[in-house]
Amino acid sequence: MRYDALIAKSSRSKSSFSKNKEPDMFRPKLLLTSLAALALGACSPSDPQAVTSAAIAKQVILPTYSRWVDADRQLASSALAFCQGKTDLATARADFLKAQKTWAELQPLLIGPLAEGNRAWQVQFWPDKKNLVGRQVEQLVTAQPQINAQELAKASVVVQGLSAYEYILFDAEIDMANAEQKARYCPLLMAIGERQKLLAEEILSSWNSTDGMLAQLSKFPNQRYADSHEAIAELLRVQVTALDSLKKKLGTPLGRQSKGQPQPFQADAWRSKSSLSSLEASLISAQTVWTGVENKGLRSLLSAEQKPLADKIDAAYATSRKLLSELKPPLVDLLATDAGRQQLNAFYDSLNAVHRLHEGELAKALGIQLGFNANDGD
Repeated sequence: MRYDALIAKSSRSKSSFSKNKEPDMFRPKLLLTSLAALALGACSPSDPQAVTSAAIAKQVILPTYSRWVDADRQLASSALAFCQGKTDLATARADFLKAQKTWAELQPLLIGPLAEGNRAWQVQFWPDKKNLVGRQVEQLVTAQPQINAQELAKASVVVQGLSAYEYILFDAEIDMANAEQKARYCPLLMAIGERQKLLAEEILSSWNSTDGMLAQLSKFPNQRYADSHEAIAELLRVQVTALDSLKKKLGTPLGRQSKGQPQPFQADAWRSKSSLSSLEASLISAQTVWTGVENKGLRSLLSAEQKPLADKIDAAYATSRKLLSELKPPLVDLLATDAGRQQLNAFYDSLNAVHRLHEGELAKALGIQLGFNANDGD
């Protein structure tokens, strides 16, 4: 049964981490740019917010962006190798899952260029309530059978990113082991891989430029931030938005917006069955902004008198991580049973607790007025 039919069926009924282990992914690389190496030195030790902002930028955000670039370079190479018959479908799918994971890690770090100019939508199109990805991919491969990355950049964001790549490799109606279908979809697959590589490289280059985000999060005042407090406020604002997005990515398929009716095909990355692993990657990334590398995260800005709040947030993250580790993917199987939905609802509630603590008590403790949420109006 095709996606559209499944969605229709769902509508008629009233609708519309593996075991956790601490990865090495946030250990900063020994060799970053010379600018990154000097970033912490640009801060006055008397300004803890400047020190924290620079540390998060250099030790958490920049290494994650670098891993994203590496994964997208591999994605571009993988698409080419697969389409040339040098690797198999399993390898192509594994390389996609690596790219999907690094993108998920970036969700709590969408600050600066990637959060501007519709760029995040160019990487992943979600939510996709009307199967626009499937429909527009099919239209595009018919209209432009030999499309390249330059032409793809002018097309709809729906078909430029990982959602379209996933559709080609994982959709049940597409058999990429079939020579005829492979010939039909491979030009677009290669174009997406190249497009994602170029986009990631552009973003990282912008971060590392003389007046880029690394510099702007490290030395104040600058053209973006009048002082370090503004930078910390934006870092927290991005965290709150990301945690709210995680709730939506779980709550939407769980039926939180559809009177309890599960919507499995509204899940993030449902075709590749990587919804829960993506949630895990994002949650770990958010926690690392909180704790920091070498204890230089947002947590370090709380005073000794505010230790009860720090402990409360630590406990909220620990609870959420534990509940997620107990979920046995894929998400669609959990949604199909009462017991599975009960587990998912418990995890959702734990995510909500983490989100509310950041949005409320932590913002107040740091003297930050959050204001507009990027998810408002969704």
